[in-house]
Order: sequence, then C-alpha cells, then structure tokens
Amino acid sequence: MVTQRDVARRAGVSVRTVSNVVNNFAYVAEETRAQVQKALDELDYRPNIAARSLNRGRSNLLALVLPLDVPYFTELAAHVVNRAEERGYTVLLDRTEGVAERERQILMRRDRAAVFDGFIFSPLGLSEDELRRWAGNCPVVTLGELRVDGVDHVAIDDTAAAQCATAHLASLGRTRIAAIGLVDRPAGNTAAHRSAGYRQALAEAGLPILPELAVPVRRYQRQDGRDAMERLLDLAEPPDAVFCYNDLLAIGAMRAALSRGLRVPQDIAVVGFDDITEGRFTTPALTSIAPDKERIAELAVTRLLERVEGDKSPPAQLEAPWRLMIDESTTGVPGRTSSEARG
Repeated sequence: MVTQRDVARRAGVSVRTVSNVVNNFAYVAEETRAQVQKALDELDYRPNIAARSLNRGRSNLLALVLPLDVPYFTELAAHVVNRAEERGYTVLLDRTEGVAERERQILMRRDRAAVFDGFIFSPLGLSEDELRRWAGNCPVVTLGELRVDGVDHVAIDDTAAAQCATAHLASLGRTRIAAIGLVDRPAGNTAAHRSAGYRQALAEAGLPILPELAVPVRRYQRQDGRDAMERLLDLAEPPDAVFCYNDLLAIGAMRAALSRGLRVPQDIAVVGFDDITEGRFTTPALTSIAPDKERIAELAVTRLLERVEGDKSPPAQLEAPWRLMIDESTTGVPGRTSSEARG
C-alpha cells in the first residue's frame, strides 16, 4: 500500500504537507499543492479510511432511518447518500415503515449509538418525549413534521403547500373539494399540517368545510387511496376534486375514479403530494406538490455533520423549498408547468 511517506518522498515535501493536502486543509501554497497532487496521482494513493476514522474517533458511518415503503423516502434517500458520500461518509439505511415499535427497536439499541456518528431519522410513530430522550444520546437530525424542542429538524411548510394544492383546485372552479389522508397519529404529524392547509384554502375560497369530504386512511398506499375514493364516490353528492396527502393515495384515487367510468380531470380533478417519479407516468399525469428533495438532503447532511464535528449551537429548524407541479390530472393538458418555488 502506498503511504503518505512514499508520496512525500516523491514530491520532495514533508509528510505533514502531504497530510494537509489529502485532508484539504487551507494554507498550502498552490504550487506545493499541485506538486503533491501530482505525486498522489502518479502513485495512485488511496487514503486508509479505517485508520483515519480510528484516529478521529469516528466511524464515518451515518444511519438513515426511514419508512421506505413510500417512494418519496426512497427518492430522498438517494439524495442523502449522494450528499454524504461527497463528504466522505457512508450511509446505512434502516426501514421502519412508520411503525412505532420498529422505530423503538432500531433507535433504542445502545450499540447503534456506538457504531454510527449520527442519525437522520423521519419519525412517524414515536412520541415527542420518546424522541427527545433518545436524541440526547448522539447527533441526530429529524425529517418531516414532528418538530421537537432540542432536536435539529428539516422539513417543508406542509400547511402552506397543502393550502396551495387545494387553492389550485378551487381556482379551477371546483366547489366540492375532498381530502384523502387523515390519520390517527400524534398531533405534530404530517396529516395534521396538510389538513390545516386544506381547511385554510377552503375558507379563503368561501367553500364549506364538510366532514364527509375528509376521508381517513390507515396507510399512505395506493389501495388506501382507492378505498377512500370509493367511499367519496358513494356519497349522494360526490366531490368534483380531491387533494390527496401523498402521490400513492392520488394514484389509487384516480384508479377508483376511472374504474367508475369518470374522467380525470373533467369529472373529478386530483392533486397529489411528493412529486414521485411514478406520478409523471400515470394516465393522466399527476399534478403534485414537489418538495425539493435534493435541498432537504443537503440541509440534513450538512447540519448533522456540523454536530458530528462538535457544533454546540442551538437546535435549528430548517425549511426547504417546494413548488406546485401542474399536470394533466387537474388541467387535462399534457406538459408540466411549475409554480414559483416557495419556502
């Protein structure tokens, strides 16, 4: 194995200078840096990651804990992995499916805090008290709408995004706008924020808030969306538009409408949330709220590594931008258009 001493000998500099270049430290003269880099390339030097981690007292491993049964999180995970790799870290994924007991099993094991330098975690089942107790044991950044005092957090403004999605439907002249996605979870959850935005948009449009048009679901999966839409279509006065709290629900809802012989969007317009790739290939293509997944990943990884490096500043509540991507499921016109980014 080529060592830094070998590189120093080839470049005619000290081992310390080679180390400074390898670790990208400042205050190395450009001419010297180029000289060392040339030697590194000629000798095909590869840093000993294990030794470097041992010297720093770190593993260079990050844990990403997500409900990967939802495509949004799968797409987000790819961005997190890319951002972490750019910083020299490896990401290991663990899936929770949003089940509280699974989240506890993953997070409460003491050996995990010893293995990983930090955690990026989207909690769906844990309470605020449970999350707060656990987060004191190691660096952690949470994603989603469960905001806990004392814990770094990255999310979009779900309430504003849901208000925008519902207002878009109202702007099309729809008057019976339903919502699919209510869930029985703690008060800080995503569904609560999206429901608030939905009601706010109806009120601003002068439309009634009708309990029978807000349909709960067990999970955010396609079949749940289909079942919820079936309930709505069985009403004496079915809706003429539906805001779904994620794209999988929207895809299931459109399937139910089409199975009943309805046209989307002529008879019933549909908006989703998350802008997953699958929604761009449905028939019709899905209008959806598009969180900036790349920016969410960048904010989460950067904040976590600041903590790993010893940053003791107060916990941050970081907000990523989002936009409404308008497509065939509300306009009937092929081709996506975008609102201005917000947040």
